[in-house]
Amino acid sequence: MAVVQDQLEIKFRLTDGSDIGPKTFPAATSVSTLKESVLAQWPKDKEHGPRTVKDLKLISAGKILENNRTVGECRSPLCDIPGGVTTMHVVVQPSSLDKEKRSSRQSKQNKCVCVIL
Repeated sequence: MAVVQDQLEIKFRLTDGSDIGPKTFPAATSVSTLKESVLAQWPKDKEHGPRTVKDLKLISAGKILENNRTVGECRSPLCDIPGGVTTMHVVVQPSSLDKEKRSSRQSKQNKCVCVIL
């Protein structure tokens, strides 16, 4: 991760391979603040975008980042390259209401009745 006066340059890689950023954040920035930034900058033309911060997961160096941690706490010494840009992967997980709607639709569609004579 690039460190310049405790600043990190981060870009967010979406599942389709496009990026948001890079943008510079202080090391004291919380992961939930990063998610808010991603949500605010999410491309309007993308399907299945997040509705809330709770729909987003950020992954850096193979680890899912916790909302209450800071960027500085999540930084990996293996990925700390002076002058470099850190790439964080963004995963959109629909809210539990969306999951419930889908599962109830599937359970209604997949009912099978067997009659033994």
